[in-house]
Amino acid sequence: MKTMLLLSKAVFALMIGFFISLICALLFIPILKKIKAEQTVNSYLREAHQKKQGTPTMGGIIFIIATMISMLLLYYFEKITFNYPIFIIFITFIGYGLIGFIDDYLIIKRHNNKGLTEKQKLLFQLIISVIFFYLFMISGNEPLLWIHTFHIKIDIGWLYGVFILFLLLASSNAVNLTDGLDGLAGGLSVISYLTFGMIAFSTGWLEGYETVGCFCFILVGALLGFLVFNVSPAKVFMGDTGSLSLGATLGALAILTRHELLLIIIGIVFVIETCSCILQRYYYKLTHKRLFPMAPLHHSFEKKGWNERDIVKLFWIIGLFGSMIALAFGVWL
Repeated sequence: MKTMLLLSKAVFALMIGFFISLICALLFIPILKKIKAEQTVNSYLREAHQKKQGTPTMGGIIFIIATMISMLLLYYFEKITFNYPIFIIFITFIGYGLIGFIDDYLIIKRHNNKGLTEKQKLLFQLIISVIFFYLFMISGNEPLLWIHTFHIKIDIGWLYGVFILFLLLASSNAVNLTDGLDGLAGGLSVISYLTFGMIAFSTGWLEGYETVGCFCFILVGALLGFLVFNVSPAKVFMGDTGSLSLGATLGALAILTRHELLLIIIGIVFVIETCSCILQRYYYKLTHKRLFPMAPLHHSFEKKGWNERDIVKLFWIIGLFGSMIALAFGVWL
């Protein structure tokens, strides 16, 4: 009976997120076009992505606002309760979204791809991450790494603080790097948040675990509504507003549910994309040659002549298998 109730909540949360996201998209996309919030294509991709020039960006506000409206509606009708874990998730979700919004705004205003500098962006991300870490630790959480399958808890002391900061920064930037093809980051985020929704529902020890799970499923629905307009050919891009918010919140969920290590498998495509950029940069510094035709890795497939939709579908499949392995290994077994 309990399982059926949770399933019903998940389905309802997903549905409300989807429909409100559709409404938000229909309202915001014309506004973004009107204010000329247009995507500026990277000069290295000008030939392949010329048709994308002028497509509205900053579309992350669609699923961010849709998710918040959906959560408030469920709270108003007493279907969920607000609690401490969801509070710090909101801080991460909205905080990183604001950083991305400022970056997108500067890019649009300057009509190039120069928004916040790397140092400015890193500083703002670090501030939100420190706030998250402080709120997480004062709630009585211990500096433990959990390996659920083997029922192991490792106390890493002060290193856990460094680990949390790294995880939030890494996950936010990993999704940001992956957001380079129509529907790629959005589709992978659907898979990842669907997985964390199921994980959250299984963490009965977490205060307000049902609300955290509902948040994940609402966001899945909101992302699906966004993808209606974001899959190829995209009518809107999420921009840094969406990608930074999605990535950091994934990290926050991994920390709160104590499945930090499992995030590597759930977000396997995000990890691969980030590693391709790191390897490319350091290999070039050492040899003055390129390890890949272009980084992140999805652009290398483009350089090899792959169709954009085929690349996205391949990466979605890899992401789906990663999440299935993570659920089987980290939750069920």
